[in-house]
This record gives sequence, C-alpha cells and structure tokens, in this order.
Amino acid sequence: MPFETPRGDDLRGRVKSVLSVVYLIFNEGYTATTGEEWMRAALCDEALRIGRMLAQLLPGDSEVHALLALMELNASRAGARRGRNGEAILLPDQDRSLWNDAQIQRGMTSLEQAQRLGGGGQPYALQAAIAACHMLARTAEETDWERIVLLYDALLQINPSPIVALNRAVAVGMAQGPAAGLDAVNALTTPAADSALAGCHLLYSVRGDLLMKMGRFREAREEIQYAMAMTQNFREQELLTKRLKQMEKAAPTT
Repeated sequence: MPFETPRGDDLRGRVKSVLSVVYLIFNEGYTATTGEEWMRAALCDEALRIGRMLAQLLPGDSEVHALLALMELNASRAGARRGRNGEAILLPDQDRSLWNDAQIQRGMTSLEQAQRLGGGGQPYALQAAIAACHMLARTAEETDWERIVLLYDALLQINPSPIVALNRAVAVGMAQGPAAGLDAVNALTTPAADSALAGCHLLYSVRGDLLMKMGRFREAREEIQYAMAMTQNFREQELLTKRLKQMEKAAPTT
C-alpha cells in the first residue's frame, strides 16, 4: 500500500472505518462492558478528541459531524450518570441540572451541520437525533417517546441491528405502555426472528423492567437474575441488585 493521502472512494472507505472505531471506543467508555466502573471517562474523552479533530479536517463530511453530535450529546450527561460513590444512575433518574449545557449546544450544532450537509437520514445522525430528544425534554416525563420510536424505525430500515431493535422496544414501552414494549421485546426472540440477543444481558434486563412495571414480579425477578448472571460490569450488577430489592418491597409475598 503506497504511503499517500487517499482520495475519492478510497478516502470515503477509510473514513467510514475510522468512524466505526471511534464510535466503538466511545461506547466502551460510555458504558463499560467489564470492570468495576460504570464509565471509562478517558475513552470517551479520547473519542471526542478524535471526533473534533476529524470535523476540522473533513468539514464537508456529514457523517463526521453526525458522529461528533452523537458523542457530544451523550457525553453531556456524564456528570449525572454516576452517583457520589460511582454508582450507575439511569436516564429517568438523572438530575438534568448536571447535564453540560455547553456540550449540548456543541452537539446540537454538529447535528444541524450534518443535516445541512444532507446526512440527516444516516445512522449516526438518527442516533444523534434520538439523543437530542432527551436533551430537549426538561423532565423525563416530557420526553417525546413517539418521535423516538419513529427515529428508531428509520434507523432499523438502514441499519438493522438486534441492539437497535431492543432500544426501539424500550421506546415503545415508554410511548405505548409496558405491555406494548414487552410484545416488541418478545418479537425479537421468536424462532423466526434474529436470536443474536439470546446471550445479551440487556435483553433480560429490559424484559425484567417491563414485567416489573406490569406487576408480574415473579417473572421480572427471574429475568433480572438472568441479567445479573450475564453482565461482567460491577456497577451494572449493583444496579440490578437494587432493582430486585425494589421489587421485594413492592411485592414481598410474590
């Protein structure tokens, strides 16, 4: 391979690969798959550093701006995602006053730039638009879950993925109620559907949460126990343990 700056389709292919790696780095930093910590902040910071550098080098690339928007918007919640002792705090329970307003504005600006460049319908931009829905809601109750479902529908059309489908099911549960969400989750594990989630702890965690909201505590407990056994992150195990204790208080005799 010659040592030269790629051009045209060759450049496009290499940029796409770079963006995929940066995306994976950020995701591992944002929610660590293993270890003692809920987040690995250094990885998020490095991914953001590279993303900002790419936006300067490739100002006309919509996907670069879209990925940067996604990372900025998600990273803006970092200060609210962990408690004083490092415990995980999920989105509905976060203190939104701790979200970083400057970072939110940078993310929104990057998303608008990606859309102006014609990339609003691409995967990173759609994910950034979903994150923006959360940013625009003053409280968890004001979140536009119906719009989020539509954005996930669009994302599934161009980037079919079991995790995207699972996230959509969560949004359906928030928009239409836990029963509808549970139906969407169960549809992902039928023989005719993609079974790639079978070994994923998030499947059982989501299903357990929906069953708990429906008052089906015995089934919910089983699902959450499955999730606890599968995850390799201490903070996630801690979070699931807390959820089990909440169920015990809600239905001590079930």
